[in-house]
Amino acid sequence: MLQDTHGRKFPYLRLSVTDACNFRCGYCLPHGYQKPQGCAPFLKQDEIRQLVTAFANLGCQKVRLTGGEPTLRRDIVEITRMIASTPGIQTVALSTNGYRLEHLATSLHEAGLKSINVSVDSLDPQRFADFTGQDMLPRVLGGIDRALELPFQSVKVNSVLMRETWLEELDRFSEWVRQRPVTVRWIELMPTGGNARFFQDHFISSQKLRDRIMERGWLPIPRDLAGGPAQEYLHPEYLGRLGVIAPYARNFCQSCNRLRVTSRGGLRLCLFGDGEQDLRPLMQDSAQLPELTQTIERAILGKAISHALESGNFGNNQTFSAMGG
Repeated sequence: MLQDTHGRKFPYLRLSVTDACNFRCGYCLPHGYQKPQGCAPFLKQDEIRQLVTAFANLGCQKVRLTGGEPTLRRDIVEITRMIASTPGIQTVALSTNGYRLEHLATSLHEAGLKSINVSVDSLDPQRFADFTGQDMLPRVLGGIDRALELPFQSVKVNSVLMRETWLEELDRFSEWVRQRPVTVRWIELMPTGGNARFFQDHFISSQKLRDRIMERGWLPIPRDLAGGPAQEYLHPEYLGRLGVIAPYARNFCQSCNRLRVTSRGGLRLCLFGDGEQDLRPLMQDSAQLPELTQTIERAILGKAISHALESGNFGNNQTFSAMGG
C-alpha cells in the first residue's frame, strides 16, 4: 500500500470528475461556476479506468467521486460501475449536493455505489435557498430519504459550520436525525484564495459545538485513525449520529489516509498544498500503467507532515470545486 515518509498509508482516493457545480455556496462559488478559459476537458472514462487501476495496484481500496457536482456528469452511473468493477476496489462513494439524488440513487446503487455524502448547510428552506442560490431543499431531502430506502452502507450529511447559524442548525439537525439513521457532520469553514472575506465573516471554531453536543448527552465514539477525520457522537434516543471535522485541531493530519486527483488529472497530495503532479499524459495507454504507478509512488514521498492552515497558508487552493473538496 502507498505509504509516505511519515508512515501514513493511503488506501483512499478522492477523484473529482468535474469542477462544475450548479449551486452558488458562499464559501466555494458565490458567483456561480464559470468555466476556465482554455482548459482541458474533464477526464474521460478510459482515463479514469487507467488512473483507478494504478491506484488499486498500489493498495487503494476506496474511491470517492467528487466535484464540483459529480452528478452533472451524465455518465456518472457508468463511471461508478467501471470503478466498482476494478479489481482491488472495495468501496465506491459519492459526495453530492443531492439535487439529482432522488432520480439517481437506485441506478447508482445497482452500479456498485456503497455510500453517499450529501452537502446540506441548512435545514431552513429560505436560508438554504439564499445560501446555495437554489430553492431545492425539499428535493435534496427527498433524495436523502430515497437513499435511506436502499441498502447503502452509509448515508451522511456534511454541513459547514458558520458563526451566526451553528446553534440553530444544531437544534434542527439533531431533531432531524432522531428518526433517521443519518450521520450529520459539521466541518469547520476552511479558507481558499477566493473566499477570504467570507471566511473572515463566518468562521468559528468547532469547540463550542462540540461542547454543546456533549452537554446534550451525546457520547463520543472512539476514533479509528484509519477511518477518517470526523469525531462522531451517538445518543441512545436517536437513530442518527452527529459528527465534527476540525481541520484546525492539533494532530488533524496524523490520520490522513487520502489523496486527491482533480477533474483534469492533477494529483494533489493535500487539499491545502501547493501545486500538483499532472498524471494525465500517463493515462492514455495501458502500456503506460507501470510508469503511472511509479510516478504516483514517487510523488507521495513529497507529502508534507501537515497542512499550514494555522499560519494562514492554504496553498494554491482557489475554490473547493476545483480541488475536489
